[in-house]
Amino acid sequence: MGRSKNRKKVFTNVEVIDAAAKGKTVAKAPDGKVIFLPNAVPGDVVDVQTFKKRKAYYEGKATVFHTLSDKRTQPLCEHFGVCGGCKWQSMAYEHQLFYKQKEVTNNLVRIGHIELPEVTPILGAAEQYYYRNKMEFSFSDSRWLTLEEIQSDKDLGDRNALGFHIPGMWDKILDLNTCHLQADPSNAIRNSIKAFAVKNNLEFFNTRNQTGLLRTLMIRTSTTGDIMVLVQFFKEDKAKRELLLDFIAEEFPQVTSLQYVINGKANDTIYDQEVICYKGNDHIFEEMEGLKFKINAKSFYQTNSKQAYELYKLTRTFAGLKGDELVYDLYTGTGTIAQFVAKQAKKVVGVEAVPDAITAAKENAQLNGIDNVSFFVGDMKNVFNQEFINTHGQPDVIITDPPRDGMHKDVVQQILNIAPQKVVYVSCNSATQARDLQLMDAMYKVTKVQAVDMFPQTFHVENIVLLEKR
Repeated sequence: MGRSKNRKKVFTNVEVIDAAAKGKTVAKAPDGKVIFLPNAVPGDVVDVQTFKKRKAYYEGKATVFHTLSDKRTQPLCEHFGVCGGCKWQSMAYEHQLFYKQKEVTNNLVRIGHIELPEVTPILGAAEQYYYRNKMEFSFSDSRWLTLEEIQSDKDLGDRNALGFHIPGMWDKILDLNTCHLQADPSNAIRNSIKAFAVKNNLEFFNTRNQTGLLRTLMIRTSTTGDIMVLVQFFKEDKAKRELLLDFIAEEFPQVTSLQYVINGKANDTIYDQEVICYKGNDHIFEEMEGLKFKINAKSFYQTNSKQAYELYKLTRTFAGLKGDELVYDLYTGTGTIAQFVAKQAKKVVGVEAVPDAITAAKENAQLNGIDNVSFFVGDMKNVFNQEFINTHGQPDVIITDPPRDGMHKDVVQQILNIAPQKVVYVSCNSATQARDLQLMDAMYKVTKVQAVDMFPQTFHVENIVLLEKR
């Protein structure tokens, strides 16, 4: 009995002093230990109920707010605090940027143990809302209920939901009214589809029982005005499927790509599924400096088109190309960075593990009339070897933009073996970036660091580093 009592504590009048990784904030307990909180802003003075005790820290929740921080702002979204996204909406944007910058610098110094040049201030986003070009929503026949709803004796009526997963609950979906992340007509499309489905008794999916018809809805938009809508059905029911798709086509004539998937497997990922085009094109286009990028339902494209352009411009500036260089672009995806820097390089070689992405990269390069890029598919640590270098040449510059896990240590070693003059490292996770930079520190000096905010209202931040040979 003593143990459980001991494990949970209440601390009163604690000041929240900093932001930590993954959107949590930090307070200090009277015993000197750190407390991580999911629901406070630096500057708040709060009472804390802890729910986990570790050797060096507590995890807890702010229960009473005595003083509200001057860094706070009123969240725009009615779903704030319940929805798992946009956790930093309660913090004014300039403070979000301050803590993102601080996290990047701390990671490079503490994890990377590297000497930094003067860090260029983080590049904020001009648009702090409505910046996402891709949203995915889930259908559910058992929507998330608030405590008030559960405790009230009112008839809860329609239990169907179309929205986001509640954090940590795989089968509970928050029914959305308005989401401020994607521009119009995103909300109108989602809400109309929900209302139509309810009215026409199209069954919403039940994850636990694996029953129902409607599974997920994806909406993609682009700066060119194209709109893609993809509905995922759990089973084929031609009459009901066509009823819904015809409704979407009629109600939203501005949709340029209307597609669907019939997916009867346990999970709702579509990467191994056949996507069928019902109306319009099976793709949309994104454009950047006159380059066109064809995006299909499965393509990866940076989720914030306008900030992606800023990120790529900085990457190109860091590379400092004069026109006679051979550039390798690792983890090239659909080849966006490779094509973006191509006109300033002699040749660009892109490498990527996903075959579909490379097919798209080749197609886009052809579409853009770029003939000095070539793309190769394979697992980076296997493909990118000495034989590959002998065939394709010694690069002057390597650009690398790996996934969240950073680069495999064999890939880092191979970069060191090749020893190009410059490496431009773009990262969406400065902790793994710092780990990799540490491995390269003996041979490369970090000469430029620039964080870029691609995801306002969240704790995510991209970081670009220029490494030059010592």
